[in-house]
Order: sequence, then C-alpha cells, then structure tokens
Amino acid sequence: MRALPLIRRRVVLARDAFAEVVVWRVHEPVKPSSHLFKYRLFYGAPAEERVRYDNERGKGDHRHVAGRELTYVFVSVDQLLDDFERDV
Repeated sequence: MRALPLIRRRVVLARDAFAEVVVWRVHEPVKPSSHLFKYRLFYGAPAEERVRYDNERGKGDHRHVAGRELTYVFVSVDQLLDDFERDV
C-alpha cells in the first residue's frame, strides 16, 4: 500500500524565502513515531534553513529552529500546521 499525499504546498513568502509543506498518510507509523503521518515542513531560502519540521525514520518527530534540533510532540496535522506557522 502506497502513502496517500494529503498536502503539498509551496509558497514564496519573500524574495529570498519560501515555505513548503508536504504531508502523507502512511499505512504504518514511521518509527519511532506512533501516528500514521509522514511530514516535511520547511521555511527558509535555498541555502538557508530557518525552520523545519519532519519525522524521518530512526529520529521520529522533531523540529529544527535557528540551527537547533528539538523534540516535537505530534498531536494532529492541524496542530502541526499551527506550530509550524507560529515558528515561521
């Protein structure tokens, strides 16, 4: 069973910055996450990451803000989008 794309958006926010949001529904959790979503949210420029949320295999849910990697507690896709927007 393949992942089901739920959201795929890219928005240019300034001449040198953009946001990209990609969320899939997966058939089993991306370990060590326990939910059924795979996601990648990015804000920055081509050579400069300012904010990123993701849940890569082996690391689980986390976010990168101002060069620091922090644990992220996933509640829902709606909360994820709100938290990302707040950090941006």
